[in-house]
Amino acid sequence: MIDLSLIWIVIIAIGVFIYVVLDGFDLGLGILFPFVKDSHERDVMMNTVAPVWDGNETWMVLGGAALYAAFPMVYATVLSALYMPIILMVVALIFRGVAFEFRFKANRTKHLWDKAFIGGSFFASFFQGMILGAYIQGIKVENHMYAGGGLDWLSPFTIFTGVGVVVLYAALGCGWLIFKTELDLQNRMYQLMPKLIIALFVIFGAVSIYTPLAHPQIAERWFNPQQLMYFSPVPILVVIFTFLVLRACKKRYELSPFLYTLALVFLAYTGFMISLWPYVIPPSITIWEAASPQSSQLFTLIGALILIPIILIYTALSYWVFRDKVRIGDDGYH
Repeated sequence: MIDLSLIWIVIIAIGVFIYVVLDGFDLGLGILFPFVKDSHERDVMMNTVAPVWDGNETWMVLGGAALYAAFPMVYATVLSALYMPIILMVVALIFRGVAFEFRFKANRTKHLWDKAFIGGSFFASFFQGMILGAYIQGIKVENHMYAGGGLDWLSPFTIFTGVGVVVLYAALGCGWLIFKTELDLQNRMYQLMPKLIIALFVIFGAVSIYTPLAHPQIAERWFNPQQLMYFSPVPILVVIFTFLVLRACKKRYELSPFLYTLALVFLAYTGFMISLWPYVIPPSITIWEAASPQSSQLFTLIGALILIPIILIYTALSYWVFRDKVRIGDDGYH
């Protein structure tokens, strides 16, 4: 019999990864705004994503809908545990979206919308990192219901992972701008990228050290001989791709810094998946225990297999049509 729960967890994992990549460099632009003071260069930054930014969050909606359909227990439990950071993240995303639209139409108040765009981007990224940290540190479940407190998500570790995701998205945004811009703006990003990558490497290292020390069950999986075979290449590849990003910036390659940073994101994501597998509500509920009935999974899977290729084609086509560099003075988003 086909394991529908496994198919659904793969779909959700891929959808979340695509969201992190696409909305990651998108949010990263707002985080990088304070490093760019010129209004025209800020226009260029926003115009690099203006035609596609609102479609990026489709993947977040897809992930939430897939959880509700395939793993309703996860949807109910995780949302109960993380209501506050999720609500704050959504508020920040709304604020940022409004700022994106209004900034191009404002004159005297343009600087205020710039600040709103920075704040919305920063806090949306920060709370996504806190949600990630809270998920890693575990969610208390009793009788298939959330049994923790309202502030269990708030800890030094989740604050650290919040900062980590901010740096990660800033690095993605920096790589994107190196690829999509030129002249002074591109030069500034070349100078900033190595600092962000080194900071990201330190954050990856700190999380990798803290996680097994604080969570014995994760340490047991990491150092289990069978799991170690799958996990051991991850830290080695992180070092290699960190070096490649630094080298690409030094040699002033345009696309390579972004692609190598994407590889770092992928490695961090696979490390996260390996660490928690097969628990979908860590540290105690597996994907099979949290799954909805097979009939429900099959019914929704049919719809997903029709819808997901359409979203992929639309997304790929959007980025292909708007693949060229963006320059000061170009007709942009109005």
